[in-house]
Amino acid sequence: MIVAVMFAVLAAGSNAMGTVLQRRAALEVPDSSARLGLVRHLLHSPVWFGGIVGVVCSALFQALALNAGTLAAVQPVFILELPLALLAGSAVFRVRVSRRAWLCVICIFVGLAVALFSAFPSGGRSQVPGVWWAPTLAAVGGAGAALALAGLRRPRGLARAACLAAAAAIGNALTAALVKSAMGTLTEKGAAAFFLTWQTYTFAAVGSLSIFLLGYAMQGGPMIASQPALTLGDATVSFCLGVTLFAESPRRGLWLLPALLGVALLGYGVFALSRTRCLVKCVNPDEDAPQRDGQPVTATM
Repeated sequence: MIVAVMFAVLAAGSNAMGTVLQRRAALEVPDSSARLGLVRHLLHSPVWFGGIVGVVCSALFQALALNAGTLAAVQPVFILELPLALLAGSAVFRVRVSRRAWLCVICIFVGLAVALFSAFPSGGRSQVPGVWWAPTLAAVGGAGAALALAGLRRPRGLARAACLAAAAAIGNALTAALVKSAMGTLTEKGAAAFFLTWQTYTFAAVGSLSIFLLGYAMQGGPMIASQPALTLGDATVSFCLGVTLFAESPRRGLWLLPALLGVALLGYGVFALSRTRCLVKCVNPDEDAPQRDGQPVTATM
């Protein structure tokens, strides 16, 4: 389990750095650039390629983490991508991190550690019986589609961003479940079986759709609506899929009390950090920063 968590942390860090670098590269494009000019500029940008490398490494680390550990324990670790993006972005964009933001980062790290240690999902299976996939895809996919349609029908604002981000979160969780199943096939039956199983191509399709929905969510409203729905939604749905689909067993009894405390601390950290101006400047510089924050922030773009 320790190895799986280490790979998950590396995946979260790689994706955070990749996202920040890609946004930095996009900000360097002249405002007058047309779409073809934008693509041409990015293809000649070392910063953009660095971001792509980060995203690719994140996908590889995630696959290794899911192969080595349980879905219910690995996916929640990706919540760390939020504070890690703040730390990476503060260096790249020269943003001062406020005291409030640092407090939120500590709450996220401590809350996640307490929740995972208390729940400690273990056991489970590497392969899911085929008969279980049809109702899972119907239920999870249906919920994601309903949220996506609800978000697309709403005007720009909190509801649109939250619905689309929640749909992306469901897609991310389902992608992780499919990746874990495909990696189980790779380990047990080899590369040929991996490229022949339907889960391999389904996780590629669902993952691509999730990225598409996330882009719409970031454009559809403020980060205070999209980021908690994305971060906490992914962890929650992944935990549920791990327990139900992969038969993973969390601790019960008195362990539930510290687990709930950790979840509460984690949730507070995510919501509060999403309201800080420094995170907005680091993760989504095009968005207007919230009016309230504990400390002033200066940024050089």
